[in-house]
Amino acid sequence: MAAILTLITEIVTGLGMLGFRDLDRALEARPRAIANVTDEHYDRLLEARRDGRFRTAFAVSWANGVEFARAPEGLRGRPPWWIEWKGNHRPPRYEQIPADLRVDHVYLVSCKYGSNILTNSSPANLFDRRLADRHHRGLDWFAEVAPEAYQVFYDACRRALAERLGGAHVELPARVVDLRPEDRRVLKEHLPRRLVPREAYRQFAHAVAEASAARWRRSLSTRARREEMLWRLLRLQSAPYFVLGESAAGEPLRFRVGTPWDFRTRFRLRSFRVEAETARDQPVVGWRAVVADRARGTDREVRGHVEVRWSHGRFAQVPEAKVYLDTPHHEVPGYHRLDAGGDGAQLAFGS
Repeated sequence: MAAILTLITEIVTGLGMLGFRDLDRALEARPRAIANVTDEHYDRLLEARRDGRFRTAFAVSWANGVEFARAPEGLRGRPPWWIEWKGNHRPPRYEQIPADLRVDHVYLVSCKYGSNILTNSSPANLFDRRLADRHHRGLDWFAEVAPEAYQVFYDACRRALAERLGGAHVELPARVVDLRPEDRRVLKEHLPRRLVPREAYRQFAHAVAEASAARWRRSLSTRARREEMLWRLLRLQSAPYFVLGESAAGEPLRFRVGTPWDFRTRFRLRSFRVEAETARDQPVVGWRAVVADRARGTDREVRGHVEVRWSHGRFAQVPEAKVYLDTPHHEVPGYHRLDAGGDGAQLAFGS
């Protein structure tokens, strides 16, 4: 069953599109116009509504649905016939458009709340395959790109663990590449963050960042690849879709995300650069693109960064690459702000 915040941010966003007078009336009605939402889901939403801890999430989600229904680039005041909620559905392979709702079989809506993460991938897929798919997750990226620094850091962690346990014998392999799942559990459980050797980790992080940036630059050997990389990072797809939500800073997100065709119609890529950010205390690779905006007659910049880290804690699982957007969404080329305009269109029905 989905987490309660997921139910609120996705289902309530859909309810806001249906033309009800207010959220409480919509929850009471339990409209069947949203597919895959059951009475159990509505029961949980009503319980969370009474609880009072999620007032902000309810209010923002409802307002986003209402604004999408009114917006000229959205439903233009026309109540939808049918909204499909994805729910717990997981595709068998990589799904390019991150849609949580599908409205009238046409409008794809991604509900994104409290996060500036663009995508979460394996490092090999990002740096070598340029986000082509989600395969190759089993590779230990740290052993691949910075084996010596990785081993030095592991040796320091083994010594720190032995000191913490008072010299007690710890059965861990001598080589980091020989770690088994049970060994990784020992390191995660018995070596808390505060006891991780900081200097060894800093040097390891810098080595990983430098090597990852170098691999990424090699894979971006042509202008076409660099342009395609920017499209994939920004999640521009072959069909437009909408983002409704709230940024990590608490600002409303109401955008139409264009296609690569739309992008090329208005923008021209001038440069795309990646650099290791060695001022940070973890492996981070920054990315920066500059595009010419034909409509404005000026250049525009979009920035982000990639955190390369273990999934679920140090040594716990294979590394992952989290791609973050640092530029505010309303300044991103290819993202178009929704605007209801004036007093906003009136929905055709309501209760």
